[in-house]
Amino acid sequence: MLWISCSPLLLLVCTLALCSLTALADKTKSCMEVRKVYESKGFNLNDAPVHEINGDHLKVCSQGHTCCSQAMEEKYSQQSKHDFKAAVTEPCSTLQNIFSSRYSKFDEFFKELLKNAETSLNDMFVRTYGRLYMQNSELFKDFFVELRKYYIGGNVILEDMLNEFWARLLERMFPLLNPQYQFTDEYLECVSKYIDQLKPFGDVPRKLKLQVTRAFVAARTFAQGLAMARDVINKVSMVNPTPQCVRAMMKMMYCPYCRGLVTVKPCNKYCLNVLGGCLANPGDLDADWNNFIDSMLLVAERLEGPFNIETVMDPIDVKISEAIMNMQENSSPVSQKVFQGCGQPKPLPPNTNTRVSRSISDSNINHRFRSYSPEERPTTAAGTSLDRLVSDVKQKLKAAKRFWSSLPNNICKNNWTSGVNEDECWNGSDKSRYMYAVMANGLENQVNNPDVHVDTTNPDIVIRHQKMALRTMTNRMKNAYNGNDINFIDSDGSSGEEGSGSGGCDPQSSTKCPDDFVIRTTEDLDKTKQKDKISDKTVKTGSGAHSSTASFTVLLPSIILLVRLWR
Repeated sequence: MLWISCSPLLLLVCTLALCSLTALADKTKSCMEVRKVYESKGFNLNDAPVHEINGDHLKVCSQGHTCCSQAMEEKYSQQSKHDFKAAVTEPCSTLQNIFSSRYSKFDEFFKELLKNAETSLNDMFVRTYGRLYMQNSELFKDFFVELRKYYIGGNVILEDMLNEFWARLLERMFPLLNPQYQFTDEYLECVSKYIDQLKPFGDVPRKLKLQVTRAFVAARTFAQGLAMARDVINKVSMVNPTPQCVRAMMKMMYCPYCRGLVTVKPCNKYCLNVLGGCLANPGDLDADWNNFIDSMLLVAERLEGPFNIETVMDPIDVKISEAIMNMQENSSPVSQKVFQGCGQPKPLPPNTNTRVSRSISDSNINHRFRSYSPEERPTTAAGTSLDRLVSDVKQKLKAAKRFWSSLPNNICKNNWTSGVNEDECWNGSDKSRYMYAVMANGLENQVNNPDVHVDTTNPDIVIRHQKMALRTMTNRMKNAYNGNDINFIDSDGSSGEEGSGSGGCDPQSSTKCPDDFVIRTTEDLDKTKQKDKISDKTVKTGSGAHSSTASFTVLLPSIILLVRLWR
């Protein structure tokens, strides 16, 4: 009877003992795999418990039984930030290096092309004109200095520079074609005023101005575009993740470790939402980036065709020499019109004139211009050609489209979700299917992101600046595609608003506020840069007005022989 009466008590004791043993078994679940992974990250193994512990101390991961201590969670948070930056930096660095290397190659090519063109012109003119050229070589050196200055972004207006070059060349040549006269600086300045109307160099200056302007605008803008793309990628990749992003990254990457699920990968859709939220601001670059890439491809087509700087610069020595020949052939009518417009110059003293005439008449030299054969010309710049460079860059540009919108997917697949089983993946709370929809790309679309809290009302300032830079460069590309150069109007960079560059303007007034860019075309320049014209009465050629001017057959040898006299 006693045994029977005690049996309920014994049963209760046995039940309590069994529960205690079960609880003890749960508490002593091993964390060895978690410890191995934790140690492999370079962390102190003393932070990691040997068996599961209570998770009330955790702030991000679930607070049940866990293999993570408070120190582990803190270090996993730091590691999550590092992992995110590394994952973003890798593809960005790859693309940045592509643009950087292509820019360096283009820059090297363009500079060497200019150097080769200058060398070719110098060699040709030394052979053709000898000391006469050497004594005036600074005119041509300045020409190439200005071209280089323009290419590297100097304050040079190509049309003005080219007009100045031809005016200076005319001032140098005119006294040589009229050696029996003496000319003051004021007289030669008067001569240069009539260059547009008299066209002493034929049609070469007009054609060369059009070709050089279009080619250099396209080449410089294209090179600047490559450099800017490199810089945009660099600046965007340096943007730090927000605390909310770091929290979401840790929950995706390391909270499964705390549960002992060290081999379970994140669900792909889950990863896309986490990365989409973390990269919400860079994702906003996508539209402007794609427009920029399209504009670069347009300019690339021009560089392969009518704006090819290589086809412009390679024969530039021949074109300038052709202009000089035109001046020699047209010297008589040009001189007559100049004398009538600027006045009759004073003759040289008799002894000097006699010496010059005797030197000319005693000479039988007929030193004519000749061009180089192809094998004498410099080798292709930088060991390549513009066509090959452009073709290579076009492929890279096409591959770079939609870079920012595809970045979350590329990062997820390349780092964490490749080959994942969508039914047995980490969904943020358990090993199961992820049930939420993937948010669209961009900042505004992250307002309902289930995994990352994104402040859609506060766009990142760095990203905003890069968007403006892309839009500005796209504008420049479109103008370069049409052969137009643009000058920026100074504005208040802090506000990003348009400015006049001259003290501002009132949009409500009758005076129209200027646009962001002033487009200068060759045609506009021809209209606005007109010099004073000689009236029809002034430029009419009078009979016997300049009967003493030497004929073309005499002028050529005279130019060569006057080297001794031109000091």
